[in-house]
Amino acid sequence: MFKSKINNQLEFEIDLKNNSTTINGSEETFDIAAIKDGSFHVLHHQKSYNAELVELNREEKKLTIKVNGNDYVVELKDQLDLLLQKLGMSDLATQKINDLKAPMPGKVLEILVAVGTAIKKGEPVLILEAMKMENILKATADATIKEIKVHKGDAVEKNAVLVVME
Repeated sequence: MFKSKINNQLEFEIDLKNNSTTINGSEETFDIAAIKDGSFHVLHHQKSYNAELVELNREEKKLTIKVNGNDYVVELKDQLDLLLQKLGMSDLATQKINDLKAPMPGKVLEILVAVGTAIKKGEPVLILEAMKMENILKATADATIKEIKVHKGDAVEKNAVLVVME
């Protein structure tokens, strides 16, 4: 069983069993044909729909689909997500990145952020020299720099905490 939320408004309970689909307690039949990778033709209640997968985020269990030219953001929650939510522990289902650690021993060449800086996923945080190569360490999630634990020129070991983020 899944719960889905579409465009942060409409909620549906979906149950998939034995080639049967039940939505909000009503059994539904879909005829789906793949047109090409990520594009589908769907028949439902004698109506035709063209659907395309625009974006898929497996970690957040979110996808964006385009149906007949309209975009829909779909959030899915499985039974584990629903149980964690019921127990007030839904934050455990999402990965939290609080520290940037050295992936290998090396020397800090440059620190590209300051405490209090808001950074986006993929932005460079610091440059670490290891095995005579410069490695740009990037943010793995949107965050704010809470603490910088190293200085330019510091030698660091593998898994040493370099920057604390929140």
